[in-house]
Amino acid sequence: MKNIQKIIPHLLVIIGFAIVSLVYFYPILQGNKIFQSDIVQYTGMAKEQNDFRKETNEEPYWTNSAFGGMPTYQLGAKYPNDAIGALDDVLRFLPRPADYLFLYFLGFYVLLMVLKVDPLKAFFGALAFGLSTYLIIILGVGHNAKAHAIAYMPMVVAGVLLVFQRKYILGGILTMIAAALEINANHFQMTYYLLYLLLIMALYYGVLALKNKEYTELGKTLGVFVIAGILAVGVNASNLMATSEYTDFSIRGKSELTFKPDGSINTTNSAMEHDYITEYSYGIAESFNLIAPRLFGGGNSETLGEDSALYAFLLNYGATPAEALQTVEYYGKTYWGDQPIVAAPAYIGAIVFFLAVLALFHDQRKIKYVFLAGALLSLVLSWGKNFDGLTRFFIDYVPLYDKFRAVSSIQVVLELCLPVLAVMGLQSFFTADKEKQWNSLWKAAATSIGIIIALFLVKGLFNFSGAMDEQLIQLFSESQDKSFGINFIKVLKEDRMSFYTSDLMRSGILITVAAAALWLHIQNKLAATTAVIAVGFFMVADLFMVDKRYVYNSPDQFKSAREVDMPFEPTEIDNHIAKDTSIFRVYEIQGRMQARTSYFHKSVGGYSAVRPRRYDQLFDYNVEKNISELGNTIDFQTLSFTKSNPVLDMLNVKYVIVPTGQGEVPITNPFANGNAWFVEKVKFVSSADQEMKALDNLDTKKVVVVNTLINEGQDFKGSESIKKDSTSSIQLTSYKPNQLKYVSNNTSAGFAVFSENYYKNGWIATIDGKEAKIYQVNYVLRGLQVPAGKHTIEFKFEPQVVKTGSTIALISSIGMLLLIGAGIYFERKKKA
Repeated sequence: MKNIQKIIPHLLVIIGFAIVSLVYFYPILQGNKIFQSDIVQYTGMAKEQNDFRKETNEEPYWTNSAFGGMPTYQLGAKYPNDAIGALDDVLRFLPRPADYLFLYFLGFYVLLMVLKVDPLKAFFGALAFGLSTYLIIILGVGHNAKAHAIAYMPMVVAGVLLVFQRKYILGGILTMIAAALEINANHFQMTYYLLYLLLIMALYYGVLALKNKEYTELGKTLGVFVIAGILAVGVNASNLMATSEYTDFSIRGKSELTFKPDGSINTTNSAMEHDYITEYSYGIAESFNLIAPRLFGGGNSETLGEDSALYAFLLNYGATPAEALQTVEYYGKTYWGDQPIVAAPAYIGAIVFFLAVLALFHDQRKIKYVFLAGALLSLVLSWGKNFDGLTRFFIDYVPLYDKFRAVSSIQVVLELCLPVLAVMGLQSFFTADKEKQWNSLWKAAATSIGIIIALFLVKGLFNFSGAMDEQLIQLFSESQDKSFGINFIKVLKEDRMSFYTSDLMRSGILITVAAAALWLHIQNKLAATTAVIAVGFFMVADLFMVDKRYVYNSPDQFKSAREVDMPFEPTEIDNHIAKDTSIFRVYEIQGRMQARTSYFHKSVGGYSAVRPRRYDQLFDYNVEKNISELGNTIDFQTLSFTKSNPVLDMLNVKYVIVPTGQGEVPITNPFANGNAWFVEKVKFVSSADQEMKALDNLDTKKVVVVNTLINEGQDFKGSESIKKDSTSSIQLTSYKPNQLKYVSNNTSAGFAVFSENYYKNGWIATIDGKEAKIYQVNYVLRGLQVPAGKHTIEFKFEPQVVKTGSTIALISSIGMLLLIGAGIYFERKKKA
């Protein structure tokens, strides 16, 4: 009975989390789904593989609908023996995106339980963590994998803390399961950033153990982590191994080219360019958005209304109310921070910040410094190019740091650490005597309010100028007198200053209210529970109101299930192209980096942060660099090309969607090489640079480029001249994403080029059932030596990495179950 009574508060809390999650995203209860921009792109990218899975109940692991062909490892591929994925599905039982919000709450609640926080305070603390503005915004835009990984981060920290507290069995099991779920979330950037916090924690406890000469305990701790880590990695072996194998093939791998598209020398040693990695760098002063949301204008979609100075200015200028409001909403860009695009400020809550400061003054546990160090490290690293010395050091010398872009997102560690400190401060406040309470309270309040006042005083140091201001002035000067644009920006800056002032006042009032509630408790005017509820209510309500500005900033945020599941409607162009039932590719010039084309056709473009590097370079260095020349070869009367484009031809691009002043039109390419063809000559080169440059003026129908450095050791038997007669042919007879069949007919031994993307791992080629070597040719394509006569050629994608990984996952899952069973047995035995 006592055990049941202990469980009841936790059950009520979990039920409360589920209710809050559903109510927050209440349209899902009406059968609607949230419209997430990134998920729309994913839907386009994954259309072919999802259709194939549905029709055949098989997993293709390859799609030809994007970037000329790529593995689906980062496109939602499903692997055999994925037991940890099944557990994750159980935990995410609510409809999306309420499931991720529930996971935020649950994971943080587990961490607070480990920190000995009582359920009521932990309930409010978990809500504050989950409703942190950044965590809500990523759900709005569709960064589901990121949200998924963040949700399990607190649970991993909880398990690690238990192990360091020498609760080896419980801590080891929790660490093992939480780490497995964290890896399974498949957002390695977030998991990587979590390791920084865990490293700080390990250093703290490691130094403590060495100082106290607790070598045996330290050895046990390391042993538990090793076992937990091996099994957590093991159950995710399929995805980890496949992703690792694919990384170098993607843009996350280092370029083999020593020059850039403009011809300049490529000097970077990183997997990605420094500017690309640090494009999204948080401004140093902008970091105060953490405690006052619109100090720097909020987000890019922030809108001004009829109560703005800009609206009044336009009315005075002679605009009608409707015109003024439309202009304000479209051109009133309030964000003036350092980042190119910001959906919303990363606001953690004024009261959360105040309580975190309270913890630093009041809580006696030294673990608070671990969370403080984690928060500070993530803050300075989020500054990126604005703190360039440290950032360059990490990019150049810290392993894997250069694999990830958008350095500002490392603030997720801070978003975890400060709410932890806040709840620690609230919990410890009620465990001290009145004198200690007052001493800590006035210091925390003075510090927090002092920062608010200081920001008021330094307002004059800011110019409130945004990146778009000059463009707006130039835009308005074309249709109005130049003074209009200058005055427009001047008044817009007044609105930005208004945001700055009003949000500082708002945060100051919230901090005062929270401090007042705690002071009333010290004065015996409020009971402890009442004070906690008051502080918790304002803390959560603050975040709730700020979040609502951004998640529901459009009536289209939630749509019918059909609109979300099928977000693209075919255009006349799509219907026109669909009449062609042959296998070919489509190039949409304006939308190459979008997935809409991939939804309907086999595209040379797509939307992916890990797109194939060489294919991407081919367009940057060759096709799009000469895009104006391509336009000069179009006959708009017949809607076809009048001249061959060798690179597009070899990629079997049969249709190019070209933008015009009257909209887009489909241009037919009659020069496309087809699915495969025999060549007459081999041009040997010895570097990636020579490969790329050779394509500038290459007759791809007759000549193939072979890099002897890449194909070294493959026993290439070709010579510069290859026999080919006019009757030679090779035809695609059967198509599946992971299986292609051809019939070839040639009187002499020849060399065939296939318009498919080369990927060295997983593709197996056979000629009449006998395995043949696949050569990487023309920088991105496949080539085969074909003997004389009539033959059946077949390509199958059978990645060994998936087979090996799934076997490891099965063994690890069994090991994990055995350890959990043994742990439960020994824990019960210990209690008995």
